[in-house]
Amino acid sequence: MHRFDPTILREYDIRGIVGKTLSAADAGAIGQVFADIVGEAGGRRVATGYDGRLTSPDLEAALVEGLVAGGADVVRVGLGPTPMLYYAAATLGVDGGVMVTGSHNPPDYNGFKLVLQNRPFYGAMIQDLGKRALALGPPDCARGRVEDRAVRDDYIARLARDYHGRRTLSVAWDVGNGATGEVVEALTARLPGRHVLLNTKIDGTFPAHHPDPTIPENLAQLIAAVAREGCDLGIGFDGDGDRIGVVDARGRILWGDQLMIVLARDVLARHPGATIIADVKASQVLFDEIARAGGQPLMAATGHSLIKAKLAETGAPLAGEMSGHIFFADGFYGFDDAVYVAVRLLDILARAPLALADIVDRLPTVVNTPELRFPCPEDRKFAVVGEVRDRLRQAGADMTDIDGVRVRTAEGWWLLRASNTQDVLVARAESQNPEGLARLKRQLGAELGKSGLALPD
Repeated sequence: MHRFDPTILREYDIRGIVGKTLSAADAGAIGQVFADIVGEAGGRRVATGYDGRLTSPDLEAALVEGLVAGGADVVRVGLGPTPMLYYAAATLGVDGGVMVTGSHNPPDYNGFKLVLQNRPFYGAMIQDLGKRALALGPPDCARGRVEDRAVRDDYIARLARDYHGRRTLSVAWDVGNGATGEVVEALTARLPGRHVLLNTKIDGTFPAHHPDPTIPENLAQLIAAVAREGCDLGIGFDGDGDRIGVVDARGRILWGDQLMIVLARDVLARHPGATIIADVKASQVLFDEIARAGGQPLMAATGHSLIKAKLAETGAPLAGEMSGHIFFADGFYGFDDAVYVAVRLLDILARAPLALADIVDRLPTVVNTPELRFPCPEDRKFAVVGEVRDRLRQAGADMTDIDGVRVRTAEGWWLLRASNTQDVLVARAESQNPEGLARLKRQLGAELGKSGLALPD
């Protein structure tokens, strides 16, 4: 039997601190159990890849040994971003895929993202994997085989294929020493225009800055390069290349919902009336602009695996969330690939009459809070949200409870939800002016107070 530290079995992936909550033995157990799961689904072949973290090669080797011991045939695609593994899983005729990656976490973290038959493997499936490991015994099947398969060149060619822009652009790219480094170097050599590359050397210690483009200070180097080099925009990625960050020529950060407006308008020009999906944390401006462009906005629960599943369920051509996970099914495979999103964005801008900064200037103006995250005991976080929901429902509030509670008033909206991965509550509010935002925050604070919590400053 094998027992995982329960903290590593998360909602969307498996992730922990190497040497403390995560080990090579865990990787081997994941491989052996996943081989059984793939076999029960009628498959046998599994692709594996790994990111640039210092612990990733050893964890990937242990993972492969577990898969082979469980009877799976393994196709190793090597070092690269998570979307390259997804690409391999979608194109090599395999039955599943496992990526060794710590995503955007600090250097001492690592983990695993899994796909089964080109569908996300998350939630109850991850918990079931943990339960199966408790009954794990010696393998009772023939060992599988291993082959190495280079897919990077094919992946880069596929990324570049969807650039058709006519106007050349000047672009700064900050890879943040993450796993997209070699891919971005090769891709930009294929694209027209001028490209300023930052921190492309893959280094699992992340010496330049933490690889999370949703945190403003991590974009400081990119913003400085855009200003210094006179670029039209800047593009940054997280550690494994499935989340994107964008800044315009004036150094303003485009959050995930603002970027989605630019992308959705282009998609809807080719697919009038299509459904476009965004998560509950997104601005009301996004949903309104999707409708204004002739689309059908669909609000969905936060979480990249949940969004990906909703995309497949609805057949929508595009989906995205505030965290920078964006999914193209329009002309692509439906998984979250930040480098592909960058290519599509550049293609749009190279065909557009306006620069990105001018497009941003023309967006409706709102004021909002950042994502507020504050501690709440694990055994209380969902209960608090439920208490708030029940009180609001009884009061007849205009409310959506897809993922937590999102309350709409004449002032704007506010959101309260429980994190699926940490013992925290998440809140956000948005209004047309600062006074309205202050009133919304007071409403949110009052509801939290009734459940014994205080809204942080």
